[in-house]
Amino acid sequence: MSAHIPVLVEPLLRLTKPSDGRLDRVIDGTLGAGGHTRAMLQAGAGEVLAFDLDDSAIEIARRNLAPYLERVTVAQSSYVDMRAVAFQRGWREVDAIILDLGLSSMQLDDPARGFAFRHEGPLDMRFDALNDGATAEKLLNSLPEKDLAKLFFRYGEEKAAGKIASAVVAQRPIRSTGELASLIKTVVPKRRRMTKIHPATKVFQALRIAVNRELESLEKALPIAVGLLRPGGRLAVIAFHSLEDRMVKRSFRDLAQEVVAPPGMASIEERRALVRLVNRRPIVPDDKELSDNPRSRSAKLRVVEKLKFD
Repeated sequence: MSAHIPVLVEPLLRLTKPSDGRLDRVIDGTLGAGGHTRAMLQAGAGEVLAFDLDDSAIEIARRNLAPYLERVTVAQSSYVDMRAVAFQRGWREVDAIILDLGLSSMQLDDPARGFAFRHEGPLDMRFDALNDGATAEKLLNSLPEKDLAKLFFRYGEEKAAGKIASAVVAQRPIRSTGELASLIKTVVPKRRRMTKIHPATKVFQALRIAVNRELESLEKALPIAVGLLRPGGRLAVIAFHSLEDRMVKRSFRDLAQEVVAPPGMASIEERRALVRLVNRRPIVPDDKELSDNPRSRSAKLRVVEKLKFD
């Protein structure tokens, strides 16, 4: 199993640190193996409140963070719950929040989790393996063909969604990652089988997003995170596919926009900007990082700072 390498560490540390340098309280909404939390602590963060749904990831993170555990509190929960958990700790505001939305190497490389089409395993794909929610296998074998096609297209942007859904329904029940990946290869156009990107990539992404309600969680969490920041505090999000990145970009743009009603247009709801964009263009891995960690190739970092009001 590959060691998980945290992505964009240097720009994350540089851009997430508030302009006044104060990093007493930090939230890591996606702990994983603890790489970003460790980097934040080494860079001077006082305390970190970290979240993850995956109990196996939390166990690994605790080992990796052993020298710093007195400064780390870990909650096995979704980052959507960050405000409630922070309030329970007596944290009414924080200095920085980071969300690394990528799937960890540990999860990808564990066949039993069912995230990867390159490993034979059960079609699970739940971040919280102890949760009794629907697995990818259940969705594949129970949804009507029309709904499957919508799922593949909406969450995977899969152009052959209809053909794949039809083939899935014809072959049901499908029980394993290998079975699904092989089926997809027979359905997609021949030219896609010859590229470096596996033809099952988009369908596996779609199923994972649906199983874990990832986009719904992200949409809820972004305004919660901004609300929890102190004035001058910063929120950093690392996205790995276009659906996530578009949602982050749109949300940050809206939060940074001030709306002033022109004279005589009282019907327009005025709104003041809550944040400023720290970087207008996303930060991506440089050549060295891409060479050291090819899995970082899709990463995009966006950061906002909460505005201060008199």
